[in-house]
Amino acid sequence: MFDWISDANLAALVGLAGGLLLGLAARLGRFCTLGAIEDLLYARSSLRMRMWGIAIGVAMTGSFALAGLGLLDLSETVYLRLAWHPLASVTGGLVFGYGMALSGNCGFGALARLGGGDLRAFVIVAVMGVSAYVMISGPLAWLRVLVFPESPASALPSLAVLGARATGIGAPALGMAAGLALIGAMFVGGELARSPKELFWAAMAGLAVVIGWGGTWWIFSNGFSPIPVESHTYSAPLGDTIFWLMTASGTSLNFGVGSVLGVLAGAFLGSLIKGHFRWEACEDPRELRRQMGGAVLMGFGAVIAFGCSIGQGLSAFSLLYFGAPVTFAGIVLGAALGLRQLIAGFSVSA
Repeated sequence: MFDWISDANLAALVGLAGGLLLGLAARLGRFCTLGAIEDLLYARSSLRMRMWGIAIGVAMTGSFALAGLGLLDLSETVYLRLAWHPLASVTGGLVFGYGMALSGNCGFGALARLGGGDLRAFVIVAVMGVSAYVMISGPLAWLRVLVFPESPASALPSLAVLGARATGIGAPALGMAAGLALIGAMFVGGELARSPKELFWAAMAGLAVVIGWGGTWWIFSNGFSPIPVESHTYSAPLGDTIFWLMTASGTSLNFGVGSVLGVLAGAFLGSLIKGHFRWEACEDPRELRRQMGGAVLMGFGAVIAFGCSIGQGLSAFSLLYFGAPVTFAGIVLGAALGLRQLIAGFSVSA
């Protein structure tokens, strides 16, 4: 596209920009999947779950606005090119959520902690990245394809497209309306309105997803390389980043690698701004074993579900992909089960 930069490197810069926003949101706004679930279940606070609603609403409104303006073709996005596999969404979401509880973070959360100096998170990131590739193209790939076969979508698996066919109203208008309605619903009760900092960073997390879709679509439609139209997710890109760090002279950057590096950079800056940066290590072998096991489950679950808590919970949700609410519900349920096991065990007292 440009003489001074390749399409792949330009996509990596788009990922870097959005990743920076997400990393800052994690450290400065406490934007965290597991934290939101823990607060809702055990602290009786819905603030951080409402932040997720704001982020999804902003991402949804912005993404469908891009589609309405002709700046994004929904049919070319990675989530809407394949048919929805309900069993994959349910299974992958449950496995990912349970692994997230065991690890104490999702892949995105681990990157944010690593950017703040937590070396325990490095183990989670590395194990999850390798595990994802074991399921994508490694020894277990055949089993994934056998149990959860992929096929091209005969019709776009988006609730907005389904609604457009039923009502005659355009999918972009329905998507934007749904996004704005979700944003409005998050203000009911007043807790979020009294938290401007959290509101701002939740909106920035949603904006990061919009930047991803718009940026990669522009490169796809104007460049000369087969750049996928994608937005942020943190399962396979963790493995991609490991490969790139080892073989940069023979491989190129991509959006996912840029996004991972952006979260690390944003989290590092955010931890410095708050004065929270400090090196931490794991001194309990049992804790490390539990976290590594959880990371393996997250890597497997994210690949099966075609996305992690960010990939499905934000990026896919922004397109109203059929599987996004199902996967997100599975992640919440799996995390709730894992947290119950860690905190109280599964026994029920009389």
